[in-house]
Amino acid sequence: MSTASYETVETDVLILGAGGAGLRGAIAAAEAGARVLVVCKSLLGKAHTVMAEGGVAAAMHNVAYQDSWEVHFADTMKGGKLINNWRMAEIHAKESPDRVIELERWGAVFDRTWQGRIHQRPFGAHTYPRLAHIGDRTGLELIRTLQDRAVHTAGVDVHMETTAFKLLTADGRVVGALAYRRSDGSLILYRCSALVLASGGAGKMYRVTSNSWESTGDGTALAYDAGAQLRDMEMVQFHPTGMVWPAGVRGLLVTEGVRGEGGVLRNKDGERFMERYDHERMELSSRDVVARAINSEVIAGRGTPHGGVYLDISHRKPEFIKSKLPSMYEQFLKLSNVDITKQPMEVAPTLHYMMAGVRVEPETGATNVPGLYAAGELAAGLHGANRLGGNSLSDLLVFGKRAGDAAAEAVKRSPKAGNTKIDPAQVQQAIAALMAPFDRPAGESPYKLHAEIQDTMSTHAPIVREAAGLKEGLVKIEDLRERANVCGTGGSTTLAFNPGWHTSWDIRSMLVNAEALLRSALERKESRGAHARSDYPKTDDQLASVNYITKQTPHGMSVEAEPIPTMPSYLAEILHRSYATYTPEEME
Repeated sequence: MSTASYETVETDVLILGAGGAGLRGAIAAAEAGARVLVVCKSLLGKAHTVMAEGGVAAAMHNVAYQDSWEVHFADTMKGGKLINNWRMAEIHAKESPDRVIELERWGAVFDRTWQGRIHQRPFGAHTYPRLAHIGDRTGLELIRTLQDRAVHTAGVDVHMETTAFKLLTADGRVVGALAYRRSDGSLILYRCSALVLASGGAGKMYRVTSNSWESTGDGTALAYDAGAQLRDMEMVQFHPTGMVWPAGVRGLLVTEGVRGEGGVLRNKDGERFMERYDHERMELSSRDVVARAINSEVIAGRGTPHGGVYLDISHRKPEFIKSKLPSMYEQFLKLSNVDITKQPMEVAPTLHYMMAGVRVEPETGATNVPGLYAAGELAAGLHGANRLGGNSLSDLLVFGKRAGDAAAEAVKRSPKAGNTKIDPAQVQQAIAALMAPFDRPAGESPYKLHAEIQDTMSTHAPIVREAAGLKEGLVKIEDLRERANVCGTGGSTTLAFNPGWHTSWDIRSMLVNAEALLRSALERKESRGAHARSDYPKTDDQLASVNYITKQTPHGMSVEAEPIPTMPSYLAEILHRSYATYTPEEME
């Protein structure tokens, strides 16, 4: 099958991923005059962006008039435990309000204050109420609005249910991608002058996750394979509150908006236990603190019958709950027969988000590989060691636009897509690797390998880690990588609608992400933000100025410490003024 034929499609800017970052990038590139093609693994409108339900973080000061970009910048840096890219944090804080207003002008229907301004709710570790929201369906409204804008923007086309499996290079730059249609297995060679990766995270390498089936880390693995550097791959976020019962919905997200609207956490004894872990901010502490607190309560034997804790908002009026949290009300009523206006929710941490990802330049989203850009969850830097709730949606808008603008500008300086010579051997080798499972349909089961990856990561890289477990996990992942090389299709030999074949490729992406996570976690010998180590429980001040960079070498994957550039004095002064608001938990 290695000589399979393929269709060739040309465009100026190719965008892989149709979540918030991909769609905002497509709009920006098209409005700059480029021909844009968006390729998505699932259906348009079906993106992990919809799971960001609580709101868009932006210092619009509609509710707290004293809020400002400076406070938002400081909150983001403090939440990220200072290993953020400070320039990304500055750009994000300054530009988020404009992106929200722009979204409103495009048709997003935000909740309102009594004066008619966009309403903003409080959220964990934000100093002021800062999240512009549409009930608890903000991500869905963002996708709906961007999708509508994109399909009505001249020059934008979309290919759905298509998986990219190889980035193509020529003369040292990315010039296209190989992909296949999931419906029939037919192959496409995309040629482009610039390519933007916006395909999201890798949550499906964990068993309990809020992520949908698409989130297998494809973009990160594609970038790494093309020579791009990765950054801080140890930093993955466990959202404190996911559903735990019934088993079929375990991990499904319970928005932080519940706590933002006054929900309280209690253990099985009815104790409001956050008093022990952050007595000042309580339930509105940062996500890393709350997730570890819940984990600690369960380990100490104070958990609920299904291994979680209780999240209770039933003290608020039923009308208030149904208006502010309509999705949560419906979700619990339909899936677990719990009326949250009368009963508490059972929740526990769920793998939710990658602060880790592709290393990018803050201004443009450019990687170290010419022609390749990245934005959204798979682009590392903004969030540092821990993402604040709501910063993900404004991240998508701010840096999706910047990556789209930069890609369109690159088109003007680059050869036309059809004029670049692509080595046929590069193409045929990639196709041969994709099709190889059909030569061994009864080989290693892709489903079994996927389950073993999830078990390995859940066991050996959990919320709290230690060296022995990380090393054992790395040995298992290396073994799984060898076994993946002889993976079959799960028994099916047809190209059409073949989930076994699709999974056999997904696990390759997950293995790259898993190996990078484990190697980086071993290197960072401290506890910082989402990265907690029982053998190094304290934060090392010297490592506050270090990022861990993952690179390809002739001998395999390498992880190296790299100093963070010195912050300019005007930003350092903003942080200095905010130090007085640190809690003891943040200082650890």
